[in-house]
Amino acid sequence: MGEFFSNPENWVALGFLAFVALAGKRAYAFIGNALDQRSAAIKSNLDEAVHLREEAQSLLASYQRKHREAEAEAKDIIDRAKAEAERMAQDAVEAIEASVARRSELALDRIGQAEAKALKQVRETAIGMAIRGAERLIIENLDETKANKMVDDAIKDLGKKLH
Repeated sequence: MGEFFSNPENWVALGFLAFVALAGKRAYAFIGNALDQRSAAIKSNLDEAVHLREEAQSLLASYQRKHREAEAEAKDIIDRAKAEAERMAQDAVEAIEASVARRSELALDRIGQAEAKALKQVRETAIGMAIRGAERLIIENLDETKANKMVDDAIKDLGKKLH
C-alpha cells in the first residue's frame, strides 16, 4: 500500500473525493433546500389553482342560477305583457262595441225624429190641403143665405157648448 500513497495521482483523486464529499454535502443541502422551496412554490400554486377553480365553479353556478332566474323573470314579464295586451284588446273591443251601439242608438233616434218630423209635415200638408179643398167647396156650394143661417145656428149652439 506504500505505493498507493507515493503516487501523486492517487493524492489528487483522494483530494478530489474529499472535495466532492464536502462540497457535495453542502451542495446536497443547497439543492435539497432549493428543491424543497420549488416544491413548496409548486404546491402553493397548485393550491391556489384549486382554490381559483373552486371559486370559478362557484361563480359559474351562481351565474347559471342568475341566468335561470332571469329567464324565469323574463318569461313572467312576457306572460304578464301578453295578458295585459289581451285585456287591453278586449277592453278596446268592448269600447268599440259600446261606441257602435251608442251610435246605432243615436242614429235610430235621429231616424225616429226625422220620421216623426216627416209625418208631422205630411199631416200639416194634408190638413192644409183639406182645409183649402173644403174652403173651395164651401165657396163654390154655399150661398149667402145658407152662410147666414149657419152662423146663426152656430151662435145658438155656442151657449149649449160653453155650459
